[in-house]
Amino acid sequence: MPKPGKAFGNKRGRSLAVFEGGQRIFALFGNPVGHSLSPLMHHTAYGEMRINALYVPFCVPNLEDAVRGIRGMGIGGVSVTIPFKSEVLRYLDELEESASRIGAVNTIINEEGRLYGHNTDWIGFGRDLKEFLPIQGNTFGVLGAGGAARAVLFGVLSEGGNPVVLNRTAAKGEALAKEFGCSFLPLSEIRLLKADCIVNTTSVGMAPQMATSPLEAKVLGNFPHIVDIIYNPLETKLLKEARKAGCRTRSGLGMFIQQGAEQIRLWTGMEPPVESMKRAVREKLEGYEKN
Repeated sequence: MPKPGKAFGNKRGRSLAVFEGGQRIFALFGNPVGHSLSPLMHHTAYGEMRINALYVPFCVPNLEDAVRGIRGMGIGGVSVTIPFKSEVLRYLDELEESASRIGAVNTIINEEGRLYGHNTDWIGFGRDLKEFLPIQGNTFGVLGAGGAARAVLFGVLSEGGNPVVLNRTAAKGEALAKEFGCSFLPLSEIRLLKADCIVNTTSVGMAPQMATSPLEAKVLGNFPHIVDIIYNPLETKLLKEARKAGCRTRSGLGMFIQQGAEQIRLWTGMEPPVESMKRAVREKLEGYEKN
């Protein structure tokens, strides 16, 4: 099992681009990226760590060209988000073991022009979830079949949990379950599931579409714990209805912070201020809710 926080080789930090004034450059690749709070999270960390760094979000129209630009501009590291986490694999020089097994990359490390793909989503998910309930021996219904679902499945399996894939499209859900060696249940049959926790990995309910939920409220009471990996809003419609049904709930804020913290460890070799990062993002999200 790969060790979180371990950079490739023995060159951690050597790849960091240094621009005029000694400023290091990191980036976010996605489409869209305007909603992302990753720049706030990263700049909060770099400020407290006294690292002269800039984290730039790029709305990427062509991923291949963007990846070529990492080498061309000497960008030290890149966060990869929707919709590129799987597509980006083909443009990288090497994949870390967990990223290869998950089939998705959310972190690129540039070591002297050689690009390495890593996945910190599963690390962030596992670290945060273990603060909420034990993983080992518990059954988790994982809703969705995209890149985030793959990271969650890997995280649950790595900690000795029992995941069950839940998806509307049977063919896609069955294929994912087979790949990870776990069970599949059509979402329409969720009432048959005996699980300790449901984890939503879909984007249903994410801002600005906050009036939607991936599950009907009437089924939520069957499960003692509900996790939504969405962090904006802090409490999705799914979590609100789950709380009213008597479930213990967990938002995606912790996972978001922990995956970002792991990126910073990989890029800098330094320990990030996790609580300060979380506080900054939480305050921003709470400000959205007041407006």
